[in-house]
Amino acid sequence: MKSYDVVGVGNALVDQEFKVTDAFLAEHRIEKSIMTLLDEAQQQLLLNELHKHFKLEKRAGGGSAANSLVAFSQFGGKAFYCCKVANDDDGDFYQQDLARAGVQTHLIKQNNDGHTGKCVVMVTPDAERTMCTFLGITIDFSTDELEEAVVADSRYLYVEGYLATSEIARDAVRRAREIAVANDTKIALTFSDSSMVKYYKEGLDEFLQAGVEILFCNQEEAELYTGIEGLEPAMEKLLDYAQQVVITRGKHGALIGTRERRIQVPGFPVQAIDTNGAGDMFAGAYLFGISQGMTPAQAGTLASRAAAEVVSNYGPRLTQAIQQELLAELGLEQTAQVAS
Repeated sequence: MKSYDVVGVGNALVDQEFKVTDAFLAEHRIEKSIMTLLDEAQQQLLLNELHKHFKLEKRAGGGSAANSLVAFSQFGGKAFYCCKVANDDDGDFYQQDLARAGVQTHLIKQNNDGHTGKCVVMVTPDAERTMCTFLGITIDFSTDELEEAVVADSRYLYVEGYLATSEIARDAVRRAREIAVANDTKIALTFSDSSMVKYYKEGLDEFLQAGVEILFCNQEEAELYTGIEGLEPAMEKLLDYAQQVVITRGKHGALIGTRERRIQVPGFPVQAIDTNGAGDMFAGAYLFGISQGMTPAQAGTLASRAAAEVVSNYGPRLTQAIQQELLAELGLEQTAQVAS
């Protein structure tokens, strides 16, 4: 019996979220709906402009895999996160934020000079999120931060696509995969953002070359990665790399595919105000369901409902109380309890 349900590897970022206008993005030549990497000076200039015109809506721990693991933990799973922060205020905040959510780390052992990574999240009136990220010290995430014993002692290894931007991070993923394969730890991967597919496809190729158990992406990312238009043709190609592919489709739910079958997951109508974290929530909820013995259809329904709930609020996360209410609403709390 392994000690952890899932161990994640990914970036550690503190999110600062603002409600902005499309005109602001256009004026500052910021590409909408994707993540753009900035250096520290560029991000500070952007923050100065944002504070002139808009108020800070929320400060929260972030990072694609971290958001998924918080969701996973608050549903009731056992999660561990391998990441890197600095000895600064943001690093202390990040460590405490994960601890409050029940995600275990070894961050207290780290003693790193530098700056913890930060992500500026800008949400336009159509609920689309646009991100400008200064990776800070997390750009140096490496095998030094990889807890090899934890990877071996986990049922799933979850890798975020954002790590494709860094050569030393890719080395860490390669080592994590070796340990996972040697210890029967299943591997799940998320593309994280369409910008990773557009600009760092070679890194994602490396992550996928030996195959994964579960691949998460949205339809745009699926079509970009495969170079094939259409949901079903892109799904068919992605199944060359994953035993199970989960393609999210926003308000239309998701499509789950294996070589043998397809499962259509329904969407849940809500008034969307912020799409930040929707994919992360979906992946975290789905991994929780699968790890706790739910069928793919049950796990997909839980994930779709949770993603709908998160986009109807500001920020990429929900409270533990709300997540437990979602389990009860769908009649899945007993399924999870029995499986655990």
